[in-house]
Amino acid sequence: MSGILQNVIELKPKKQFLAEDATTGITFALVNIPQAMANALLAGVNPVLGLYTLMVGTPVGAIFTGSVFMNVSTTSALSVAAGDALASLPPSTRAANMAVLVLLVGVVQLLAGVFRLGSFMRFVAKSVMVGFTTGVALLIILGQVSDLTGYNSSFKGKILQVADTLVHLGQVDYPTLFIGLGTIALIIGFNFTRARKFGFILAILVATAVTQLLNLESVQLVGDIAQLSGSLANFELPNIILIPNLFTSAVAIAIIGLVQGAGVSQSYPNPDGKYPNVSRDFTGQGIANVATSFLQGIPAGGSMSGTALVVNTGMRSRWGNIFAGLFVIPLIIFLGGLVDLIPMPTLAGLLIVVGYQSLNFNEVQRVWLTGQIPRVAMGLTLAATLTLPLQFAVFIGVAVSILLYVFQSSNQVKLVQMQRVPGGFPIEVPVVPELHDCEVAILHAYGSLFFAAASKIENQLPHVGDSRHAVVILRLRGRDDIGSTMMGVLERYHHKLIRQDGRLLLVGVEENVYQQLQRTGLLAKLGEENVFRTQPQIGVSVNQALNVAQTWLEEVGEDCQ
Repeated sequence: MSGILQNVIELKPKKQFLAEDATTGITFALVNIPQAMANALLAGVNPVLGLYTLMVGTPVGAIFTGSVFMNVSTTSALSVAAGDALASLPPSTRAANMAVLVLLVGVVQLLAGVFRLGSFMRFVAKSVMVGFTTGVALLIILGQVSDLTGYNSSFKGKILQVADTLVHLGQVDYPTLFIGLGTIALIIGFNFTRARKFGFILAILVATAVTQLLNLESVQLVGDIAQLSGSLANFELPNIILIPNLFTSAVAIAIIGLVQGAGVSQSYPNPDGKYPNVSRDFTGQGIANVATSFLQGIPAGGSMSGTALVVNTGMRSRWGNIFAGLFVIPLIIFLGGLVDLIPMPTLAGLLIVVGYQSLNFNEVQRVWLTGQIPRVAMGLTLAATLTLPLQFAVFIGVAVSILLYVFQSSNQVKLVQMQRVPGGFPIEVPVVPELHDCEVAILHAYGSLFFAAASKIENQLPHVGDSRHAVVILRLRGRDDIGSTMMGVLERYHHKLIRQDGRLLLVGVEENVYQQLQRTGLLAKLGEENVFRTQPQIGVSVNQALNVAQTWLEEVGEDCQ
């Protein structure tokens, strides 16, 4: 609640910022009207629905996100995922299903924010996200081949469609191809001029003018698919009967949006220099999608490119993104007739450029050079993204992230032995393979002690064998939880030492771990005298255990003399 109140305070307009925020808003609206329409095409619905998302989702997101600068708008990844989820449905039913899908996405994101699940985003491995975003970028490029060439392949799957088009080059509509490739060339050309911020819109204007002047009748126009002229959105309640069929896809799309939004959150600090609360950003994106669903818009999320645009054009407050959405409305009313004349291959060319710009070759190279495990994770996610429905690819990516985390955690665990040095600090040495009679071994474990790593720790513990009266001191300082598997390891090792008249002493035991030992009954089995609580001064509990061990060995008698 305090976060929402803070946002309300920030919404008080500041006169010195209004001019810059208004300039940001009009620039964003001009650039993103065609891109939002193109993203709606990626989603397999009427291009107009992408504009509805800008009109509602962008200003609502600006009001409720924790990030001042985050631009909540259409993104290619969300659009591809939504289109993939609705691909099997007849075109006449997609708008109604899209409304329900967006509503569910919003609810999932809103709940993620309410329950403060932002911290869980750290469990999605960077290698997995790079593989996924790379796959989405390639799908965007491959998915434009039909509109770019005018040849409609009967095959399913983007890769097969491209291959089929190459086989049937004789059926390509060359005026369509000319306009599409010309648009790409214009965007690239404008990028080297002072007008690069308006490169997309200028390229669209030129391509539209050429199509009309040359009277290229075979080139399909936006107006052939949907009439935009002067139209605004109609309020309509989503049909909740459709929820069961779309829930799984909605969860997957929500995850995509949340991960994208988390990336934006951590890339653009707020004006006070602090990074925004990721969970609050989840809430803002969720509310934006819920609001968008009532106008049958497409999914919205934190847009890295949109955020970069508003920041680079001088945005100073939340009003920059609010203006960005509101300025779309008059542009639709007064320029809607011109939008109807935009050639479809022009939007295809725009999306090919967007897809190429989304390919982050530096990130791919960094993951590739990091090591074999990240390389495999990236490759598996990329392959899944290109060959499977995106909702399944997302879950595969999350599963790969979890497995990667468990695998790396279990492999990074290491047991060392602390060797005392007279008059100095202890040094770390390799653990002795086997205990000797009356020996005191001080051990310390690095890394996770949870289930996957616990067995590796057990294998690294020195073998008890036939040793008599050996004492093992295991240091647990800094651990708030050791897990039930590790408790089983401790219990088994304790019994091995007891059978040989030895002792296991646990030192540096934090309060939460002590309570775990007590609740599970392991404390009673080990003996309270063998468990030493952590102390503020490092080394105190180890010295206490050493004194107990030495006193006990002296009491054993002649065996340890």
